[in-house]
Amino acid sequence: MGHNHPTVIEAVKKVMEWPNLLQASLGTVVSALAHNLAQILPGGLSRSFFCNSGAEAVEGALKLARAASGKTKIVYCEGSFHGKTLGALSVTGRQKYQKPFLPLLGPCEMVPFGDLEALEQKIFKKDVAAFILEPIQGEGGVIVPPKGYLSGVRELCDKYDVLLIVDEIQTGFGRTGKMFACEHEGVIPDIICLAKSLGGGVIPIGAYSTKPEIWEKAYGGMERALLHTSTFGGNTWAAAAAIAAINVIVEQNLCEQARANGEYMLNRLKELQNRYSVVKEVRGLGLMTGVEFKSQAGLMDKLTGGMINKLSEEYFGALVAGELQNKYHVITAYTLNNPNVIRLEPPLVVTKEQIDQVVDALEEIFQRHRSFVGMALATSRTALSSIFKK
Repeated sequence: MGHNHPTVIEAVKKVMEWPNLLQASLGTVVSALAHNLAQILPGGLSRSFFCNSGAEAVEGALKLARAASGKTKIVYCEGSFHGKTLGALSVTGRQKYQKPFLPLLGPCEMVPFGDLEALEQKIFKKDVAAFILEPIQGEGGVIVPPKGYLSGVRELCDKYDVLLIVDEIQTGFGRTGKMFACEHEGVIPDIICLAKSLGGGVIPIGAYSTKPEIWEKAYGGMERALLHTSTFGGNTWAAAAAIAAINVIVEQNLCEQARANGEYMLNRLKELQNRYSVVKEVRGLGLMTGVEFKSQAGLMDKLTGGMINKLSEEYFGALVAGELQNKYHVITAYTLNNPNVIRLEPPLVVTKEQIDQVVDALEEIFQRHRSFVGMALATSRTALSSIFKK
């Protein structure tokens, strides 16, 4: 919804004098949030636990799956990103982030994203508690799975008694043109993880939601009700911000805006792909778009024994993002698991004119710098200029 949406700010101001962090009993505002969230979630997901971040939501979802199923094994996807706390890191598909902290939570096993056959081979023994995945891999490089993959996953999880955890931390709340990305294939997960946009861009808040029968298996009754808690989760200010954020998304029909403007942005970016060989691929859904680059090092790569290509694979996206920010005041970022991809995820209130501004800036960059070497030299000059100005 952009930076500091006035409706969200006003909602927080209204409750600033209310009890906030003390949770001796169930709070009024967080109860209202749980009710409102249940109205927009895919069918049957009506029990929510509120926390402070996406990683915490994933941690809670993994614990819920183990407690409800009585099983321990978790299956996750190659290239995935679910957070950097110990449990979330255990199901994050990049060794770079896992290796320094081994041994992680186990048993956790990885499968290729988008491969139903590989998933079935992992879960057919019915010894798996849950399969966790992102409907579109954000940090993996905005990877959109083949059509029918999510619905196929749902069928396999039902067949082999596996809980399906869908991580909608990046894709949720209208980002892909639907309120939740799993709705593109009519999939209802057993557990859904939420965060980021839930706070309206104003206050951190995360959540996981599930079906009543799954919640009861894990935490039903006085003996188990307090097995998983959070001191600050569901505090008054965060809950008020989330209620306002949901209201704005629904009342302003931002999901449809994201669908229409996302289609426009994707088409404009694909025009760049057709004109500039430095753009390897453009992909995405709604206002979640990734632009992947490829090196044009040529002779320089041969002279450096392949070093230019290696540097390009790791830093090209960062250099483009730097040019966009330093020269055009456009904030983007490369993806953590695939640094050669920058993601364009504008606010859902973005206009076509603003999209044109960004695409035109990219075109100017590609016209001036058609290789990694040229981009690196330009970025170095910009950095040095900035230092000397200071």
